[in-house]
Formats: sequence, C-alpha cells, structure tokens
Amino acid sequence: MTQKFDAVVVGGGPAGAQAAADLASQGIKTLMLDRGAKVKPCGGAVPPKLMIDFDVPDEWLVAKVNKARMISPKSRHVDIPINGGYVGMVDRDAFDEALRQRATDAGATRVTGTFARIERQPDGSAVVVYRPKGGEGAEERVAAGFIIGADGARSSVAKSEVPGGGDIPYVIAYHEIVRSPKEGENGFEATRCDVYYDGGLSPDFYGWVFPHGDTTSIGMGTEKRDFSVKDATSRLREVAGLQEAETIRREGAPIPLKPLKKWDNGRDVVLAGDAAGVVAPASGEGIYYAMLGGRFAAEAVAKAIVTQDARALATARKRFMRLHGNVFRALGMLQRYWYTNDNRRERFVKICRDVDVQELTFDAYMNKELVKARPLAHIRIFFKNIAHLLGIVPA
Repeated sequence: MTQKFDAVVVGGGPAGAQAAADLASQGIKTLMLDRGAKVKPCGGAVPPKLMIDFDVPDEWLVAKVNKARMISPKSRHVDIPINGGYVGMVDRDAFDEALRQRATDAGATRVTGTFARIERQPDGSAVVVYRPKGGEGAEERVAAGFIIGADGARSSVAKSEVPGGGDIPYVIAYHEIVRSPKEGENGFEATRCDVYYDGGLSPDFYGWVFPHGDTTSIGMGTEKRDFSVKDATSRLREVAGLQEAETIRREGAPIPLKPLKKWDNGRDVVLAGDAAGVVAPASGEGIYYAMLGGRFAAEAVAKAIVTQDARALATARKRFMRLHGNVFRALGMLQRYWYTNDNRRERFVKICRDVDVQELTFDAYMNKELVKARPLAHIRIFFKNIAHLLGIVPA
C-alpha cells in the first residue's frame, strides 16, 4: 500500500463523479475508482435546473425536448407541451465521461478498476481494495480517510458497510439504442418524449421512447423478475413503429425504488446516487438526484474531515430528504396506485389531460419541488383524483 487519500469515491457515474469533483476542487486528496466501459440504461432526461445547479454546458446535450406524449393501454394519448422551457437529453456514455473528466480536471486521481472490498487496519481505519483494469486479477490497496459509495443500486459498499444497505428494492431497466428515424416517419418527432403506460409493455412501470438526436432510447422497467424485458421492448418497438430501426446497442441494469433509511455507517462511509436509492418513484428520474446526492455526500465528508466528527456524514441524507422527501413520498403513492392495472393506467393518462395537472407536474419537474403557489389548482386536482378513484367519471 503506497498511497493514502483523504477520500475515496467508489463509482464514476453522475453521483460519484460529482462528489469527486466537489471534493478535489476544495483541495481534498481524492481518488475516484471507476469501472469504465459500463453504460447504464437510461432515458437520459435532465431538467434545466440540473444545468444551472451543476454548471453543465449546453453542448453536453444531444437534444432538447419540448413535448411529452403519454399513451394509455387503449392507445389514447395526451400531448403535454413544455411551455417556456425544455427537457435536455444526454447520452450517458458521453455525459458520464464528461463528468469524470471534470473531476480529474479538478484534481481527483482517477483509477479504472473494480471495487473488491473494504479492509480494516489495526487502528480501524479503512483500506479500499480493488482490481485494476488489465491487472489480470491482481489487487491494489489504498488507505482512505473517508469513502463515498456511489457504486449503483446493488452497491457492494452499501452491503458491506451500511445497515440495511443490501435490502434495497429495485426494478430492472432495459433499453435499446437505435438509429433515429427521419422526422415524421411513423409519427416520430425528434423533440417529443413518448411514455407508454401499458401493462403489456411494463406491468408495474412504463415504457419510453426518448429521442437523442441521431439516436433514440427505447426501453422499459419492471420489478417483476418473470417478465421478459427484452420481449416487452420488442413489442414497444413495434407499437412505436421502430422495429426496423438499426440497433446500436442494448443495456440493462437495476434501478432502485426508494431511498435507503440510512446512508452512512457512522464511521467513515456515506452513500450517494443509486447506492443510496435516490431515483424518483413513478418517473424513474435519477440523474439530477444522483448529482445532488453526490454533492451532499462530498460536503458531508468535507465537514467530517475538518471537524473529525463522523456524525457529519449523516447530514447528507438529512439534507436530501428535507428537500425531496415529500416529492419521493408523493410519487411513490402515485406509482403504487395508478400503475397497478390497465384500468387505472387508462384513468391516469386521462387525468393528465387536465391543464392544472400538466402545469403543476412540469413546474415540479423543472424546479424539483412540490409547487405550493397555486392552492386552488391543487384543490381542483384533488377532487378530480377522487372522482377517478371512485369511478364517478369514465376511464
């Protein structure tokens, strides 16, 4: 063991790369351990707030979407315009690499390899063991003052160090990247995201067709292990008129369903991103929340270094849930009820025709908070939901 780092970040996705950049920019000696050559299946949507909060340049976007189309099991659809704004689209391979390069530019040491385990020295301090890429199975060790586990939904760091870290529920997400058709071909629009609420395409989540400029992401997610994600995606391609589009690559990965109850071990480890479970229920949005979680984890570690008080690590989760806990709870209830069967999905899409629902939904998405400025709109939505729940209005 030849090196010691103040902080070791395990994982180089949006959460890990953001954490490493924030730590290194403060002069904290930081190692970022990244597996490399792994692209997560993701629709790739990012709100303008992400661009602002994390100083993401416009040129990192591959497309800008100004409309969302929601399609019901009976093929009814609702087009929701994004008035006065847009949703940015990124390719995760290029976007994640740009974030990792920014962390390196900030001063982080980047190593490509696979996390193996955390060992403890006689004094209890941590040693991160990893297998470097191309090292033919040889192991390397680095001493770590603090560790940020940002290694995905089935995080090895979480399982070994954080109580309950191995119990995180998740869906399996799968997508296929295809060559985008010409504008208007089979109804394709390069500035419109399509979301399919159909039990045949996903029994408990949704299917998506998200344009990325020259390419398009077609995918779905489900928690059911006996449901074929590949077959469902093939059906989705047929429904969307993209069955003949050239397939560029296929990817699958677990996506967490809700935040873990604890993100740190009270000693020297804190989690971020998918490892902490910060993917929004119902929508599956995770990039913004991952980067924010990475930032909060970095700030918690920086505080712990200065104060030498490990209790600072718990502030990462406290801050995140204070800001977004209510949103996650509300979206979780929405998913548990409306995604249960096709009759409810049909009603859900119909509710989304309501202008109040559309405006408040996109206000919340753009600003990343529950909108409270229009109480009368909330009241109207509440009673409309009750009418659908009771079956007073037809689906």
